[in-house]
Amino acid sequence: MIHALAIYCGSSAGADPAFAKAADDLGRALAQRNCAVIYGGSHAGLMGVVADAALAEGGRVVGVIPQSLVGRELAHQGLSTLEIVDSMHARKARMCELADGFVALPGGIGTLEEILEMFTWTQLGIHHKPCALLNIAGFYDGFVAFLRHVVQQGLLKSAQFERLIVVNSVDELLQAFDAVAKR
Repeated sequence: MIHALAIYCGSSAGADPAFAKAADDLGRALAQRNCAVIYGGSHAGLMGVVADAALAEGGRVVGVIPQSLVGRELAHQGLSTLEIVDSMHARKARMCELADGFVALPGGIGTLEEILEMFTWTQLGIHHKPCALLNIAGFYDGFVAFLRHVVQQGLLKSAQFERLIVVNSVDELLQAFDAVAKR
């Protein structure tokens, strides 16, 4: 069973209102399922939307933020728990410890870097937790096409690529994680 999901997403809201709606829907849905939200600890952008939505539903939200970003990312002060760590490396490691799986909503290079590190760790056997892209409004279409190209070029095994969950809605995401939990 999935008890906690790490959510990676933008510290900005992005151009498409569908991104914020998905962040809100995901936060609320996880809280309703008693699934904790583990995320980067900011109240800004999509990060804040996910946290606030889960909190509004009575959910548990754990923020993990490096000391150097507390002021710059405007650490969320209303969380169930806010853990301040020494570095981005410590943040990623701690979020991995706390989470049963990983989800990337739309976001920038930080979001990509974080979900790709967790996905790489599955390839290296560091963990065996599911990784997913929540492909709202086709946000990750180009990235998924690139990964297919990498497979075609023989630089990523097809079996590894197929482990990445790519879904277009919160409902599909929850169904995919339910299916993984039953294995």
